[in-house]
Amino acid sequence: MKTISKGNGSSRQPTCIFARAIIVAGFLFCALSGPAQTPPGGTNAIYYTPLDTWSFTDDVNWTSDNGYAPVSFTNLGFSYLGDGASLVVDTNIPAWLRYNVKETDGTTNLTVDVGSVTFWFAPDWSSTNVGGLGPQEWGRLLEVGGYTPDSSYGWWSIYVDAGGNNLYFSAQTNDLSSNVTTYVSAPISWTTNYFHYVVLTYCTTNTILYLDGGVVATGPPLTVYPGPNVLANGFFIGSDSNGIWQAHGLFNDLETYNVPMDAGTIQGIYDSGIQYYMMDPNNIQYMSSLSSGPSSPSTNAVTPDVITGAGYLQWVTNAATCAYGSDAYHVWITNVTAKAAGNGNVNVTFTIEGGQDGYYYDVFATGDLQGALTNDDWFWMGQGQHCNTYTIQITSDDAFLMLGTPLDSDGDGLTDAYELLVSHTDPNNKYSNLDGIPDGWDVLLGLNPQTSNLTTPSERANYGYTPADWLNQVSGRKYGSVTNDAEGNVLQVSQ
Repeated sequence: MKTISKGNGSSRQPTCIFARAIIVAGFLFCALSGPAQTPPGGTNAIYYTPLDTWSFTDDVNWTSDNGYAPVSFTNLGFSYLGDGASLVVDTNIPAWLRYNVKETDGTTNLTVDVGSVTFWFAPDWSSTNVGGLGPQEWGRLLEVGGYTPDSSYGWWSIYVDAGGNNLYFSAQTNDLSSNVTTYVSAPISWTTNYFHYVVLTYCTTNTILYLDGGVVATGPPLTVYPGPNVLANGFFIGSDSNGIWQAHGLFNDLETYNVPMDAGTIQGIYDSGIQYYMMDPNNIQYMSSLSSGPSSPSTNAVTPDVITGAGYLQWVTNAATCAYGSDAYHVWITNVTAKAAGNGNVNVTFTIEGGQDGYYYDVFATGDLQGALTNDDWFWMGQGQHCNTYTIQITSDDAFLMLGTPLDSDGDGLTDAYELLVSHTDPNNKYSNLDGIPDGWDVLLGLNPQTSNLTTPSERANYGYTPADWLNQVSGRKYGSVTNDAEGNVLQVSQ
């Protein structure tokens, strides 16, 4: 994930050949003179007094705005995105932030039977339904207790599924019924670093889930929730109690209430708050609506072509003049025009020149070009051939395009350009996460090529292993059987 963070930097240099980047469109909004503060809601809004609030400005001790320290925390990050101070829960090792439900002085920070929870959240992932990988685990946004198959403990959780396609609120009590009550759920299509306002209200009348100011789901009265012994263990932001099932994203301005808020107030807070996110130049480049195009991978070989196809590129015509490069990797973009397409979209037309016949060249785009090239968030737009003109529609306030060459140094099915820009894996190591699965198969199966599935406890349940600890089956993401070589390395995956 690319965030503006203290101490964030990289000396990693690209090892493949890129074509020159071009600015597609750019708009500059006025900068704010300080961290954004959420103003009162609209004219019909009701003022509610929160139990406590967390603006996350204290990134050392992580005290709440009322001065209450967390019970424990580890492996947290901080970002200047959002309203100027964001909690980041996003690691491949355990990370958590735990607070008391009730303080020793009697102050209550969270009620689980009647109340409201509000926060801004931006994922470091994009939903699979918009071409991303999702969090690749059932990411917890806010959680009390823990899920158990037999309902022996108690659980209360706002969370997303592994593909990042649905948002849920579920609960369990300790009645040994093996039941989970999912009170509300709603489909989502989120993109990397775009902030959304999430609100849950709950009481003995109904349960309501709001997203970006509007109602997205309503459910029955809240009757199932954890007991006092579970509440005594506190609540967790961004993960489960073990720091494993992480949300993988950024949190702003979390607030808790002991009453359900009304719809008018929630809409008013969103309408006022979103302006700060959209006007701050630090945010606008990340909140641009870019996503990867649809791919048509070829999986008939041991080394598949993982990311292939036209994607979002629309062929226009053959180039009037065809220029060849000195070799297949000498390629560039030329004859660029941009035309407004309505609804904030821009149709960009360009020609691919250079290169050689028979090769396909990847087109990448980003709305984020501040740090080291390979640390930015790039999206795969599609493939084209040289001496052809294409059009692509960009939905972004700022966007840059770049060509990648067909070079695949490690033979894992992902080009060096894709590994450096999109998956952020090692283009010279076929097994970047050291789990014996080539990076290309990780991407095809919806796995995280940066995290070892073999050594991650939360992932092992989704995979079958031989007695020698070699992967032989995949489930839970996409289903497949695995063919290994004599050393246990994955040679082929059938889907």
